[in-house]
Amino acid sequence: MKDKLVLTIHVVLDKEGVVGFETPAGRVKMLPFAGTVESEIFNGIVAPCGVDTQVTNRVGVRNMSAKYMLIGKDKEGQDCHIFVDNEGYFTPGQPPKPYFETVPTFITDSKCLAPYLMRNQFRGEGHSRPDGTGPDILFFEVVDEY
Repeated sequence: MKDKLVLTIHVVLDKEGVVGFETPAGRVKMLPFAGTVESEIFNGIVAPCGVDTQVTNRVGVRNMSAKYMLIGKDKEGQDCHIFVDNEGYFTPGQPPKPYFETVPTFITDSKCLAPYLMRNQFRGEGHSRPDGTGPDILFFEVVDEY
């Protein structure tokens, strides 16, 4: 059985708000973003306070830690929030397909989504968009194949 797609986030980077610096030990870059979310279980926006912090070490391995809040309606039409803590990394060389992979953690105030999002195991994939405005992040429920 294939992993089940749960959420799709269309990230819109705030290119003017990107900050960072470089040292002999590596680079740090903080990328603010917002966006939209669509799925069968939740539809809404990424609040414009999301930030992806990327730290690249001297050999080129880039760790990312993105934290952001989704605001919208759950599958029952109730207003809710989903906090996302999304951790991953990029490796040096040719970009992989997908562009990056992550392990997300969700916290939500949705009564119908909390038992699902806060208990199950998920993985994320980042895919570049041709327009350069930001990636699409797809979250999948990891389905065991026993």
